Amino acid sequence: MQCKLQEHFRRNRRITRQLRNRINAMAQTRPTELYERRLRLAREPTAAAEARGQVRAVIRAWKVPVDPDIAVLLTSDLVTNAITRGEGETLTLAIRCSGGHLRVDVYDASRSLPVAMDEPAGTDTGRGLVLVAALSAEWGSFCTPAGKATYFTLAFQPDLPLVGDRAAAGDTPGDGEP
Repeated sequence: MQCKLQEHFRRNRRITRQLRNRINAMAQTRPTELYERRLRLAREPTAAAEARGQVRAVIRAWKVPVDPDIAVLLTSDLVTNAITRGEGETLTLAIRCSGGHLRVDVYDASRSLPVAMDEPAGTDTGRGLVLVAALSAEWGSFCTPAGKATYFTLAFQPDLPLVGDRAAAGDTPGDGEP
């Protein structure tokens, strides 16, 4: 019996290879596993621009179906809040993508949790978290052993064209990109 099986596999090795190659050539689908990128930024004004660039690059690389302009705006608000009201020399930007959502967390060493409040119309500050609350699917903050984290999530929009497709449709990319 064993000899007949070995002979069968030897004869059909070419067919097995062809099937394996056909499976490898199938169209790839968007993976469902967790994507994550974390990076440490100096707590200085240039961190906001670096964070915006990282979020835009991640959305493009991972082909995340969210509006990149909204993601960049909300990231900028969280990072700016960490720069102006946070503590410590650095902050951490964490970008995650899974379960139909893009999530951006900003960690800093401050222990005071942010509160969204409506500021009077004449002030120049204070509306960032109100904007985050209005444009995100979810937002919040929590204490960590080293300080706090503030985050937002954006739900996937499957009918939204990818970032590269938007440029072809006539939209111009933002954030200083060519």
